[in-house]
Amino acid sequence: MTVTGQVSGIAMAQSHVTNAAGTVTSDTMADLSNAQIEIQTTSGPLQLYVQAGTYALPSLGTPYLRSGKALDQLYGPVPVAYAKAVISPDLSISAGLLPTMVGAESTFTFQNMNIERGLLWNQEPAISRGAQINYTHGKLSAAVSLNDGYYSGKFNWVSGMLSYAIDSSNSITLIGAGSLSRSRHASFATPVAQNNGSIFNIIYTYNSGPLTLTPYLQYNRVDRDDALGISRSAETYGGALLAKYTISNSFSLAARGEYLKSSGQGCGIDPDCTQTNLLYGPHSDAWSLTFTPTYQKGIFFARAEASYTRIGNLAPGSGFGQDFNERDQARVLLETGFLF
Repeated sequence: MTVTGQVSGIAMAQSHVTNAAGTVTSDTMADLSNAQIEIQTTSGPLQLYVQAGTYALPSLGTPYLRSGKALDQLYGPVPVAYAKAVISPDLSISAGLLPTMVGAESTFTFQNMNIERGLLWNQEPAISRGAQINYTHGKLSAAVSLNDGYYSGKFNWVSGMLSYAIDSSNSITLIGAGSLSRSRHASFATPVAQNNGSIFNIIYTYNSGPLTLTPYLQYNRVDRDDALGISRSAETYGGALLAKYTISNSFSLAARGEYLKSSGQGCGIDPDCTQTNLLYGPHSDAWSLTFTPTYQKGIFFARAEASYTRIGNLAPGSGFGQDFNERDQARVLLETGFLF
């Protein structure tokens, strides 16, 4: 059995703060970003993993939700926990609270090269309840899962992943996930539109020496469903580049650039129609840049971050600021703590 954990705090200053109920509405703030522990077994035919504690999930382009409220509105004090049955060296089955296989960024700050998650991550499921079959043989890895998508409680999503290691430095991954039936559940973690849609990724990873590069593409689509109030179909498509350069044993520099665009059917002259909004209004787009220098010595780490997000084709009342009409937001963050 192995035990790991994280204790970290975060401070942030931001422009054009969004006045969203239940979130941080001040220009500056400090919070506990992680106080978590992970317990896992890695041998035998039945293996267990449990992650428990408190956490914050800062992400670009969205209001900040403090860690105390994140527990109530997101995934609770045990966000990830599952059992894994090892059938053979190549085949296993996992069931429980599972991290998503969608996207190139993980859910928690300590798992990523940047403090904040990105714009593309905002469109993705993060944690799902379900079961997953995993297969690995040589350079090939694959997985398929039946789950509840965006944490809806209804097991009507199927996710699949296929990854191929070209060589020791290069790999490519294909991911697809989508809803098989209608789900009406809505919460902070479960956006109705995305939870009734589908999402796809192509992810390439290069890792050699001090340099890691991960460019990836993403597409998601929501079809019209009048019974759910989705009057028109909509989609987003975008791309991102994640990069990290290790300068020394203690210092590294990470960067992320991304672009995301939304589109969809118009309403024409239909007075009862409302276009589906997946971003900052129908037909809006956004781009972001993030830089994150990091210092780590033993179990101690400290990292700073500067990020900028810009909206194009903003729909009135869908942006940043107190009146939701600002087109950009700049943030400066500091996260420090211990990884043990």
